[in-house]
Amino acid sequence: MPTASLPTPVGWIYVTEQDGHLTRLDWGQRPDETTPLLEETRKQLLAYFDRKLERFDLPLNPKGGDLHQAVFQAMLDIPLGQTRTYGEIAKELDTYGQPVGQACGANPIPLIIPCHRVLSATGLGGYSGSGGLDTKIALLKLEGGYPFLI
Repeated sequence: MPTASLPTPVGWIYVTEQDGHLTRLDWGQRPDETTPLLEETRKQLLAYFDRKLERFDLPLNPKGGDLHQAVFQAMLDIPLGQTRTYGEIAKELDTYGQPVGQACGANPIPLIIPCHRVLSATGLGGYSGSGGLDTKIALLKLEGGYPFLI
């Protein structure tokens, strides 16, 4: 599967393409196997980190069952600069906060599917990306989505 890497303010990340869709974003570097989709993804990620992009427009195919897909879509619906709690998403999906948190933790395309915008009712919650909560805080600060951190 083709991958492309790029340096960002939260470390090196790489994205993976399969069958014309993004399937993974992770931290680290991989050998580049450029494709038009990976080049577009790199362009959009750079624009995001330059605060020139509010919403990604990329074909995604994250792995996961029905509940995970519903949670992924709920996260995609959170606008830049805003947050939701696990409980708010759970209520919207007629489920519980714990499965929502598990789906957030299983998100294979973080940043683009913005799991960093999902918080616990009492604070930050968790973040499964490299750097953990430090990365979540950095992303929320970049977006202006957690004002008391700025």
